[in-house]
Amino acid sequence: MKTRHGLLALLVTATASLGAVAHAQSPWPTQPVKILVSSSAGGSPDIQLRLVTQKITEARGTAFVIENLPGASGNIAAERVARAAPDGYTLLYSSAGPIFFNKSLFRKLNYDIERDFEAISQFAATPNILAVHPSQPFRTVQELIAFAKANPGRLRYGSAGSGSSQHLSMELFKSLTGVNIAHIPYKASSQMTTELAGGEIELAFQNAPLILPHVRSGRLRALAISTAQRQAFAPEMPTVAESGVAGYEAGGGSGLLAPHGTPRAIVDRLFDDVSRALGNPSVREQYAKNGLHPVGSSPAEFAAHIHSEIARWAPVIKATGATVD
Repeated sequence: MKTRHGLLALLVTATASLGAVAHAQSPWPTQPVKILVSSSAGGSPDIQLRLVTQKITEARGTAFVIENLPGASGNIAAERVARAAPDGYTLLYSSAGPIFFNKSLFRKLNYDIERDFEAISQFAATPNILAVHPSQPFRTVQELIAFAKANPGRLRYGSAGSGSSQHLSMELFKSLTGVNIAHIPYKASSQMTTELAGGEIELAFQNAPLILPHVRSGRLRALAISTAQRQAFAPEMPTVAESGVAGYEAGGGSGLLAPHGTPRAIVDRLFDDVSRALGNPSVREQYAKNGLHPVGSSPAEFAAHIHSEIARWAPVIKATGATVD
């Protein structure tokens, strides 16, 4: 009897193992892959994603359905994907908010970006440009600071919503300079850019891809860039730090994630496809034209970067008081 039970247990174990192997080796994808985007259509993450998925489709024939789900500081899309089946058919493409900031901004979240997701790759680093409407009298960061201090509360800055990289970039600026500038949050990054260019608000930190066309056309004036070093796409543009705000560095970054438990083979296949697409000369040219620096980090590198950025921004968020709930 004991022998029979032992053989039965061995058979069950072997069958389960064979099933797991068969599952891991099953073809993927056999249907379109849905990617939920945590920000609005036309925003920097959306631009980055569509350029890459177009190349993957051309190379592999993989069909992607991209669904933009902005709102709640990017949490709507993140929560939905966290609850999705880990089968590689529902993915998250997230802006910096859910990946780097929201864990510190919200007292309670229905997901944990490190626990509930498998990191696949960060596509690009996204600088923010401090831009102002040409009707404003200041032409440098120091002139802006002097004007804001002489007119507390008079200036208004826009963002893509509370907890966005635009919001926190300006809150860090305010914290380091002591200026009083009112926050006007928008539901969509593109809407904020349009109203800034129309003079409805005075200034903003905005993702380079969205703001550069308006700067180049003269509809907006760029004062500085948020990164630690000047960027090749605009070498004449000074950084905020070299403009007199010591220690300033901020910006965005977005990437692709899958629900926790997604088979490693699928995660690796996605990373390989993303890496190849980001290495395509036409994609790199479009990224550079839009002020984006391709990253293409591995799953392990992206996971480590998420962890380090959460740790870096937590004290900044606490110091600025930039909580959301």
